[in-house]
Amino acid sequence: MEGAIGTRLRHVLELLDGDVAKVYLELGLPEYRPRFSPIVRTLVAEGPLPIRALAAAVGVTHSAASQTVAQLNRSGFVTLEPGTDARQRIVQLTDKTRELLPTIEAEWQATTAAMAELDAELSMPLGRLLDEVIAAVEGRPFHQRIGSQSPVGGVGQASSGVVENQPDSVPDP
Repeated sequence: MEGAIGTRLRHVLELLDGDVAKVYLELGLPEYRPRFSPIVRTLVAEGPLPIRALAAAVGVTHSAASQTVAQLNRSGFVTLEPGTDARQRIVQLTDKTRELLPTIEAEWQATTAAMAELDAELSMPLGRLLDEVIAAVEGRPFHQRIGSQSPVGGVGQASSGVVENQPDSVPDP
């Protein structure tokens, strides 16, 4: 499949998440979404948490965690309680979710096993490749990489207004 990397990444996520969603539907959980699992798993492991702590634990932005928590709340999987200040909200699992945990946990185990099967078919485990991509882009942001390749002036500028279109020196491994 040819195409831009972003398009292909979204397609892979749609394929994987779409099939996991089909499993939830088959299990009688049509309102449960694959994106809920990292939040639910964290709450199972840690207990009630503020949204900011959930975001950090899951590795997503506060905004993304807040949107997912809102969906979980609308579906009756979590409740939101006031925190220590007016802006903080504490997320906790509902009794409905606790009752569904055996089914959800069985699906998590099956999904983990299916991912291991898929990884065995790939040249390298998908999770490991994604970890490498994240580390590389965190080490040298893609914005800087584009700037160092662009013949157009002004590309690769930092928020300070300084043009950073020179590649960072990276030691050879």
